[in-house]
Amino acid sequence: MEALFFNVDSGFLEGIVRGYKAGLLTQNQYNNLTQCETIEDFRTQLSATDYGNFLSNEPPPISTSTIADKATQILVDQFNYLRSNAVEPLATFLDYITYAYMIDNVILLITGTLHERDTHELIERCHPLGVFDSMPALCVASNVEELYHTVLVETPLANFFRDSLSAAELDDLNIEIIRNTLYKAYFEDFHAFCQSIGGPTFDLMSRILAFEADRRSINITINSFGTELSKEQRARLFPTIGKLYPEGNNLLARADDVEQVKAACEGVADYRVFFDSSSSGPGGGSSRAPPNGSTAHLLGDLDDAIGVGAELEDRFFLHEVHLNKQVFLQQFQYAVFYSYLKLKEQEIRSLTWIAECIAQDARDRIHDFIPIF
Repeated sequence: MEALFFNVDSGFLEGIVRGYKAGLLTQNQYNNLTQCETIEDFRTQLSATDYGNFLSNEPPPISTSTIADKATQILVDQFNYLRSNAVEPLATFLDYITYAYMIDNVILLITGTLHERDTHELIERCHPLGVFDSMPALCVASNVEELYHTVLVETPLANFFRDSLSAAELDDLNIEIIRNTLYKAYFEDFHAFCQSIGGPTFDLMSRILAFEADRRSINITINSFGTELSKEQRARLFPTIGKLYPEGNNLLARADDVEQVKAACEGVADYRVFFDSSSSGPGGGSSRAPPNGSTAHLLGDLDDAIGVGAELEDRFFLHEVHLNKQVFLQQFQYAVFYSYLKLKEQEIRSLTWIAECIAQDARDRIHDFIPIF
């Protein structure tokens, strides 16, 4: 593993190589956090973990968004440290990890341009792992046409846009279609790159990317019910990788309701449990957690997220954690860097959930998070 890159701090490298048991919170630490009565108690408990005194300079009262942002920044700093010292092919592998965040950032800027928002303000809301050197160049675009051509020239996503989209498609009605089209191209390209590396890296990443592609196909299908998206358009958004491809994707493309989505997934044992009504999240309840960077009105939003879509998302998170934990059982591969990042992100979502429950005095829901262990 140490031959994969050079000049990396041995302590941090050891933590990555030893796997998810290094640097991630234990069940006892989660238990201590859930016993906190106030956010100040929460900060004190966190200071006794690997997070240290990362909140020491924050004046009270500390918001949950601040906790999420500061914890995320620690992870970003670790990732960027690795990335700046990596050699090929690890360097390109780490770049591919950042492309997903870049897609979300660029979509945010496109949406802001369509609504004539101040793009400089929007950049501050972008995920730090998806920030690239030429991003300020996107802010000078005065319309969508200019933005499209700037993206083609100035960003690492140029190939995804060039091969998948035209400037005429960048409108408000198509924004989610654009996002899913870019993710389709991204998953397929990342999968092909991992295949070129081969070995255990491809074995592990192919499983992870297959799940991510299938999760997106299922979500696209369910979210398209009752919309103007045609079945033909829906089918074009499905990645051409994954356990559902091609037969399951064909069934998803023709699905009219959740029962037909369930039938499409029936042939994949790992996915069958997603639709099992007897299953439940951690603590016997919901295991939902907020998306990265989103904590505002958290519990209220979750109360509105009723139905099969929300239940599926719970189980998707659980399965994602399971897949990423399995990566650390195999040596001499790059997938460990991807999985460490994803597990830390889940940890930050869980921390944010606990902190939000404390802040809103929602003690009955404080255990409804996904611990890594």
